[in-house]
Amino acid sequence: MTTGALYILFAVISTLVNFATQEAVLLALPWAPLMLSILAGTGTGFVSKYVLDKFWVFQDGFVSKADEARKVGLYGLFSVATTAIFWGFELTAWMIWQTDTAKYAGGALGLAVGYAAKYALDRRFVFRAERA
Repeated sequence: MTTGALYILFAVISTLVNFATQEAVLLALPWAPLMLSILAGTGTGFVSKYVLDKFWVFQDGFVSKADEARKVGLYGLFSVATTAIFWGFELTAWMIWQTDTAKYAGGALGLAVGYAAKYALDRRFVFRAERA
């Protein structure tokens, strides 16, 4: 399987983790605001995507704590930018149609756009082979 195909597969998996977490929060805490479920889903999606990307997509090993901290920091920084895209699509769809189907469809579209941009950033800046 190509790197791009793995990235897409893991984007789908982490999206499902994200949405499953959102649903779990909504079921467990029906009184909680919508943003709590979105934040929780974003967190679990971030962790699962980082681990899958690091080890399977980019086959990146552990060098040192400092190097790993740099990678997590950059990955997180790029995730913030692409999460803004995701949240924008998801919340806009919710505000327009106010249905769970619309919210998740908007979220899926936003994640697809965000992940496409993030792949380029991760490949270039986060999991790049160190140059001698």
